[in-house]
Amino acid sequence: MALLPELEAFLELAEFGRLTGKSRPMHEQTPQQARIDFEASSSFLDVPLDHIACDHFTIPARDGHSLAARLYRDGQPFDGLQPVMLYFHGGGYVVGSLDSHDALCRRLAAQGGFALLTVDYRLAPEWKFPTPVQDACDAGNWLVREGAPRGLDATRVALAGDSVGATLATVLSIIAVREPAELALKPKAQLLVYPVTDATTHCASHRDFAEGYLLETPTLDWFYAHYARTPADLADWRCSPLLADDLSGLAPALVYLAGYDPLHDEGLAYAERLRAAGNEVTLLEQPGMTHDFLRMAGLLREVEGIHAEVAGWVRSRVI
Repeated sequence: MALLPELEAFLELAEFGRLTGKSRPMHEQTPQQARIDFEASSSFLDVPLDHIACDHFTIPARDGHSLAARLYRDGQPFDGLQPVMLYFHGGGYVVGSLDSHDALCRRLAAQGGFALLTVDYRLAPEWKFPTPVQDACDAGNWLVREGAPRGLDATRVALAGDSVGATLATVLSIIAVREPAELALKPKAQLLVYPVTDATTHCASHRDFAEGYLLETPTLDWFYAHYARTPADLADWRCSPLLADDLSGLAPALVYLAGYDPLHDEGLAYAERLRAAGNEVTLLEQPGMTHDFLRMAGLLREVEGIHAEVAGWVRSRVI
């Protein structure tokens, strides 16, 4: 299937910016410059919904660091404790923030039936592997300890994320089963949108969509170089869950992939491994879209339907 026309026009505009020298690929920038550009570009993809309530607070990490967090609700009355989507933003562990994914989180929360909690885990290169994994675990443990006073039901949680945020979600799903002393949370579901599952190798989609399709293979390598302390970190299953020895007994998963994405093939391989290990897996694809489509509701009219689709799947697992 060809790229969606609106998306193709967007990519042509981005390429024109490079040709005229107004922009540069992320992997040719410093992390600080890349963060500024990523935040600025987010405003072109969507506009936040103002009517969604958002509480700002902090969650303590194990080393005493305070992690910024946001809790989104649609404002509708809800009896008792509310199910939760614990959402981790994408950005290659180097860029991305609560602000870059604010519009997306509001749109998902607006679907109703659950609250959405998101946490600003620490980024590389200032904080390397495994700090983001530990921060994500600390957010899950905080939800178990402190969720009820905020009206949150820690027994009905879906772990969710896009790109490396989806990696964190599925890694926590594994930790919940294999290392319960590390994570007290027992998720009911995992929503994995174009996840990174193997940072150690390049497959066919890395070559086919290496450049010109928003996320680029050299940028992935740039992310991993900033994130890993040594090459061995990339082979750790907490960075590359496709390499985990045992994937059995995990929460039901929705794996959602983009056709024009360097991460397509490793996401597909992970869905197949989850299914082969006996887990419930729903695999969906958008063949005419690129990486990051979940944040493009202001650019692509089809995305609102995708939000409704994934939110409905989450509700079916946590309510």
